[in-house]
This record gives sequence, C-alpha cells and structure tokens, in this order.
Amino acid sequence: MISSLRGTVLAAMGTAVVIEVGGVGFSVQVTPAHALSLRVGQEAFVLTTLIVREDALSLFGFADAESLEIFSLLVGVTGVGPKSALGVLAALTPAEIARAVTHDDDSVFRRVSGIGPKTAKLIVVSLTGKVAGLGLGAPAAAGPSFAGPSSIRDDVLVALVGLGWNDRSASEALDRVVAVADDDVDTMTVQSLLRLALTELGPRQSSAGPR
Repeated sequence: MISSLRGTVLAAMGTAVVIEVGGVGFSVQVTPAHALSLRVGQEAFVLTTLIVREDALSLFGFADAESLEIFSLLVGVTGVGPKSALGVLAALTPAEIARAVTHDDDSVFRRVSGIGPKTAKLIVVSLTGKVAGLGLGAPAAAGPSFAGPSSIRDDVLVALVGLGWNDRSASEALDRVVAVADDDVDTMTVQSLLRLALTELGPRQSSAGPR
C-alpha cells in the first residue's frame, strides 16, 4: 500500500498531479483546489490511498488526514465510487460533510454533480456515527491567497474545465458567483470560489445529464 508521497511536482492540472519520487513519476488524482495549491518544480507531500480494480490501479491524494478519512468513508457507501467521492471533497470541506451528516442534511450532497437523491441519503445514513470522532469542528484553515480576483477567477476556470465543464458554462457560472459575492470576492481564496462555482454548476449540470 502506498500511504504517502513526498517528491517534486512534475505536472499539476485539472484533477491530477504527477509527483516524482526516486526517479519514478506517480500520477495522483486530487481535487482541483489541491492541484492548484501545488507548484511544478516544488516539493510536495500528499497522503495517498491506492484503489485496486481489475483493470486499473489508481492513486488518490489528499492534503490532510481528515480528507483521506472522509474519502475512505465515502467509497464505502453503495453507489459512491472513488471519482464521486473525490467530487464530494472538491465541493465540500471535511467539516461541511461532517456537519451535513450530523444534521441529517442530504440536500448538501444532492448539489454535488453525479450524486443523486438516493445516493445522497445513503451517504448521510452510512456516515452517521462515523464522522463525530474526526475532530472536524474547528474552522478549516484558509487556503493559499493570490494576487487578486482576476488571478483567482482564472485558476478556478482552469479547474472547472479540468473537471469536465466547457469554457462557456464555467465562465458564466463564475460570473454569476462573482456578481453575487460583490466586494467579498477580493478576500476569496481559490478553494472558496471553486466551491461556490461547483454549487452553482452542480444542479444545472445534473439536470443536463452526465458528462
């Protein structure tokens, strides 16, 4: 089992990064926000879990132990595969997931693209009693800051396109989110703007059918 990787980032885009460890490049699936926080040429450390299937070996990476634990719980839910679990973590922080489960609020998960009403309810039922001990009550740490809203918007647009939305849909969703945020956009991080954009896109994308 590959539990973690520390090495040089060779590539980072969309939902995948390549980290070189001892001359070997490992392709790791991560959330868009996590990918954007890594810089090519710099050292990175990620916690990982290896998903073994008959036709593939897939490595998934996480910035912290809470995200890894939530991912492990999510993939244990009927109907939630590794990519769907990563999609949930792309849209919600571990603390937000724990809070939704604690309050029996499956509507939070229905807003995630690819998660239907039945699966959303199963997530809440399956994770009830399992997230209380993860220490997720504290506010999430602030993500990396950027020079200005235009830089953040461009980074989030790249992440959304990497997730499968086309440029026009992603750009229009970002425009709507930024318009509502107004002055608050100046203090937003990539992670916070990305989550708002995914919330805006989720229902629209789901109603249009699978990507």
